[in-house]
Amino acid sequence: MQSQTTTLVTDGAVANDQLLYFTSSSLSSDDAALVFISDRSGHPNLYVKPLPQGDERQLTFNERGTLKSYVYFNGNERRGLGKASVSFDSARNLIYYIQDDDIVQVDLAGRRRVLAQVPPDQVTAFTHVSADGSRLCVPTTDARALEAEQFANDAPGYTVGSDGKKNEVIADKPTYDIDKRVQDENLNSYLNVYDTASGVLVARERVNRAWITHVQFSPLDAGVILYNHEWPGDCGIRRLWLWNGKEHIRLRTEGEGRTRADWTCHEMWTADGRHIIYHGKYADGRAYIGRVAPDGSGTVEIALPDDYHRYGHFTAGNLHDNWLVSDGYYHPDGVPENENWGGEWISVQRVDWGTRQIEWIPLCEHRSIWDCQDSHPHPIFDHGDNAVYFTSNTSGRRAVYRVAIPAALVSSSFKR
Repeated sequence: MQSQTTTLVTDGAVANDQLLYFTSSSLSSDDAALVFISDRSGHPNLYVKPLPQGDERQLTFNERGTLKSYVYFNGNERRGLGKASVSFDSARNLIYYIQDDDIVQVDLAGRRRVLAQVPPDQVTAFTHVSADGSRLCVPTTDARALEAEQFANDAPGYTVGSDGKKNEVIADKPTYDIDKRVQDENLNSYLNVYDTASGVLVARERVNRAWITHVQFSPLDAGVILYNHEWPGDCGIRRLWLWNGKEHIRLRTEGEGRTRADWTCHEMWTADGRHIIYHGKYADGRAYIGRVAPDGSGTVEIALPDDYHRYGHFTAGNLHDNWLVSDGYYHPDGVPENENWGGEWISVQRVDWGTRQIEWIPLCEHRSIWDCQDSHPHPIFDHGDNAVYFTSNTSGRRAVYRVAIPAALVSSSFKR
């Protein structure tokens, strides 16, 4: 299939712009507005752009840098915008985020209210709002887990671009094994669930000796939360978990070719709430994608071709049950050894889970250089599965782009 034309959505010439993390849509449910993070004010803040050609508007006015949290390990202690904290209730046009110690709600007109405060001596990660808009889950971990003095890439606080603008840089990760510290020192994580109307804490589930960074409500039930253990030593069996309000269910176990030595990551719900998808690598180096039911049954995993090793994420379709979109793995001409570790193509996958077959349909090259978390493309479908939005720094700065999905592909595929 011929590569599709991409459209620049945000003004990548003046700042670094990026989508929200891909477990949250960045698009309103009618696809008429895009919510994104930008540093154009000199600090990370939230903006909204009416689509296709409306004026971009600033929604938050943070002047305190980036909050320390998962991914943003050398951010500021309890000060700044939590770039990993933003989740969008796209049906009600309400955005949730963390500013300093406050858990905040803001609408697309910029009206802001504080719901609650982050518990003391805790650090945060990616949040999630339930499909019915009634609940917000904020995962926290004992702050000791992220107490670090050195970081893997020894990044400075900023770099200076060719135009003289300072660009904030957040180091990759501390030099120690965070999960090992959590295990050795008996540190805990918490699933903090707030009522979005009142701000009342309605549940706080402690998970012992865990570092939880990703949480997602079931699309069908705000009482069911998918969560993870981040970077565990036995990732093949300790990454994927579900809490249904009564019990914790391990979603990936050993057997049928699966081992604790496998690497597993980036779990997310399918839109119909019937399955959870994930991906990773087997211990022998082969990449794979998988699917499992919320009760841990019906596991199906599909190994990718041996040369599909250039990292990427997978995001589920909104209307097509068998669609995924990825920013990696696929490469039409093989993978040059001197290229980035991440992929450079946005492609749609039509997956037949019954026969374990995947059809890879390339849309365009994103050419992001994967130099930090913020430049990961993290592609998402619009709500009609007619287009894909993604982040790329191919121009030298991060910006949000759009690529249309060919109408013939949409019309030839089954929708719910």
